[in-house]
Amino acid sequence: MNKIADARWYVVQTHPHGERKAAAHLKRQGFDVYLPRYLKRRRHARRVDTVAAPLFPRYLFVAIDMMTQRWRAVRSTIGVNDIVSFGEDPIAVQDDVIAQLRQREDGAGLVQLGRPAFARGDKVRVLDGAFSEYLAVFDAMTDHERVSVLIDLLGRKVRVAMDSMAIEAA
Repeated sequence: MNKIADARWYVVQTHPHGERKAAAHLKRQGFDVYLPRYLKRRRHARRVDTVAAPLFPRYLFVAIDMMTQRWRAVRSTIGVNDIVSFGEDPIAVQDDVIAQLRQREDGAGLVQLGRPAFARGDKVRVLDGAFSEYLAVFDAMTDHERVSVLIDLLGRKVRVAMDSMAIEAA
């Protein structure tokens, strides 16, 4: 919850990869900060690992009471680029947006994302691998990590199994 009763949530843009640094410095100044994170699968050098990553890269939420807190100090905080504003006035985020994000958190404080459910026959785009940018037709889930899609190759539909994170709706 907000530390100050009349505080509203605002969006702060951070420097690239500066979300945690900005959050730490804002907290040190007495602001309530919310940096939603999720588990991201990362591939590097033929390895796949899972890391906690910001749900909205380069953005975090700060609760500010515009009447009592020195909100302009947020702009000059280490790691902060700016407050999302309309003209000179920062734009408040609806409280239910933050509440809904927090409701989706697990015990470790990570936001749980639901994978979009595809039905057999849905058009999908391949995002990764040898068939990157190909359009395909969703066939089936093979297990919790892999899917089967049909790709048109040389006039034939070829069934290809791939990582479930490698496709999106077309």
